[in-house]
Amino acid sequence: MIITEKPEFRKLDLPGLKILTDWARTEGWNPGPHDADAFMATDPEGFYGFFLGNSLIAGGAVISYNGEFGFMGLFIVKPEYRNQGIGKELWYRRRDLLINRLKENSPIGMDGVVAMQPFYQKGGFEIAYTAKRFEKQGFKTETSPQIKAIGTPDFDRILAYDTLHFGFRRESFLKSWIALPGNKTFVYKNEDGICGYAIVRKAASGYKIGPLFADTPFIAEELYKACLNSVPGELLYMDVPVINDDAVAIIKKYEAKYVFECARMYYGRPPQINAGNIYGVTTFELG
Repeated sequence: MIITEKPEFRKLDLPGLKILTDWARTEGWNPGPHDADAFMATDPEGFYGFFLGNSLIAGGAVISYNGEFGFMGLFIVKPEYRNQGIGKELWYRRRDLLINRLKENSPIGMDGVVAMQPFYQKGGFEIAYTAKRFEKQGFKTETSPQIKAIGTPDFDRILAYDTLHFGFRRESFLKSWIALPGNKTFVYKNEDGICGYAIVRKAASGYKIGPLFADTPFIAEELYKACLNSVPGELLYMDVPVINDDAVAIIKKYEAKYVFECARMYYGRPPQINAGNIYGVTTFELG
């Protein structure tokens, strides 16, 4: 459809964000039915798009984590408005808006599909690693007695552990993410405290793990088994950073099937994190 008037750039409310996540489902990105609620709770100022009248035609996220780290995701142009330059204009508008929302020299992350990576590189982003999505059907299996559901008293310690592995504090996101309807949560504890955690949430198709952080490959595998055990007969997806050889080894051991991949890319200096403890990325949409 040919655009004959200049679209208006403006912030998305929750209904607008739900339109965007529905488009993501149509694109095959497989978001969860409640993802938009957690996304909006993370940063109510973090979603913008182009409108023709009251109709959203393109949009995306410009998330600020306390002004210290930004994330660009959910970048979608409605199919009938593609190939007219609207996507390029929106992407640069969002990038520049997010730079202005952050403290000086704060990094920005994004997960880019293969076809779009050269475009993102022209916009100043560099590839840090590739994350591949794998699917495996859940099944009943024994799980470690060290693994329990995340309880309210665990939150502060989970937040501290998450911050070590994400690189930045994301309290609002994590509170909403843990509490999404139907979520299955797992924390591995020993005498030293929390050594890993994972969350399984409902997706448009099957379920998704995100994140899965763990101190050792053994703990990561035990958490992965607990996730599989929680959804017997259902497809379970995990986005695995392939720079983590131990994560790849676990996926191969359980013969999970490759689906597609993205590259984690950064504008500015990448966060200083221990990638060896990241077995499952939280979400391609918000990091």
